[in-house]
Amino acid sequence: MTAPRGRPSLTERRRQETRLEIAETAATLFSEQGYDATTVEDIASAAGISLRTFYRYCAAKEDALTPLLTAGLGRLVDTLATWPADEPLTGAVQAALDAPASPPHLADTERARRLVRVMGGVPAIRMRWLAAGRDLQDRLLPLLAARTGAPPDSLEVRLLTTTLLDAIHIALEYWAQQDEPEGIAELTRRALDYLRIDELE
Repeated sequence: MTAPRGRPSLTERRRQETRLEIAETAATLFSEQGYDATTVEDIASAAGISLRTFYRYCAAKEDALTPLLTAGLGRLVDTLATWPADEPLTGAVQAALDAPASPPHLADTERARRLVRVMGGVPAIRMRWLAAGRDLQDRLLPLLAARTGAPPDSLEVRLLTTTLLDAIHIALEYWAQQDEPEGIAELTRRALDYLRIDELE
């Protein structure tokens, strides 16, 4: 029996769950003991899988977080896809940031900040973070084009998309580096207000 069109099959859902479990385990270990001190063996053991299974899903240790990077950024796309076109873009961003954290362990603020510092401080992971942002940019282009009335490949829509993602990225890194940070949602709102992002639409 095949899955309904547009929905992943049971096998694919299980693969996605395994990828996410590996990612959550790696995120916990990276944030608690550091990236360099965490081995692939540590991740596999904590996730309850074999090394062979780990390498079936991840080519290297730095790939383990990719599902988290994709899921976190994808929430913005999902929110924006249903956001009324006549409502400010900043509202969609706020709604995405205010939604319950997924995966749940990111609701732990201090752990999430440590993880963001790892993501920004390890070149190999940072490259994958930027790659995830680029993939998201491709998904955002048609959504922002529909809001502006300009073609997805226009200079204006590309600039708007890049500006939005960079503002969120910088706010997140700034939040992670502060000793007593404001909430990430408030920092992101300040960044978008400073750039007058709603006036760019």
